[in-house]
Amino acid sequence: MSTATITSKGQITIPAVVRVALGVEAGDRIEFVQVEPGRFELVASTQPVSALKGLVRKPASPVTIEEMGQTIATHGAKAR
Repeated sequence: MSTATITSKGQITIPAVVRVALGVEAGDRIEFVQVEPGRFELVASTQPVSALKGLVRKPASPVTIEEMGQTIATHGAKAR
């Protein structure tokens, strides 16, 4: 297991073995994702937003603003 010490400024140095395993280097971004209270995962966010293109298909027919508003109002009311 690798460990790191937090500085007085709240900074840490990510151990080299962890950086290699994540495939990150200087200047890359890391996300801290909470998986449960008191427990986080480090996720490398090295891909650009454009890499998400095509993950969600376009709807068969366009949805109007009025339909969106009605759906939000209906489902939002149920959530309360």
